[in-house]
Amino acid sequence: MLNKEKKFQDISSEEKARIVAQWLDEKQGEDVIVLDVSKISSVTDMTIIVSARGVKHAKALAENILQRSAEEKLEFLSMEGHKTGEWVLVDLNDVLVHIFLVELRDFYNIEGMWSEALTIDI
Repeated sequence: MLNKEKKFQDISSEEKARIVAQWLDEKQGEDVIVLDVSKISSVTDMTIIVSARGVKHAKALAENILQRSAEEKLEFLSMEGHKTGEWVLVDLNDVLVHIFLVELRDFYNIEGMWSEALTIDI
């Protein structure tokens, strides 16, 4: 009988965010920022913000996270915006990843919204 229960690595939110930030860096994600929002958000613990050079790059970054999360058995909940690739949100439960085209990142200014968050050095 197959065990249908998913098993996820038992790592902290910060460690998961560091791992994902490394994946983004390996795929030339630009200006990767990791924010600890655990004290100011009831939705997630960590937020990662990264810029992509174009739509194809944004989609590739998101797909890499999806693939590597499966390989590493990290919890993946959903992905939004992949179809257009302008702003892709990857939900890893306790880590949210925002992949933006540069001009949209500047426009939405997520970093400004989370200005009270602690920036994690990566």
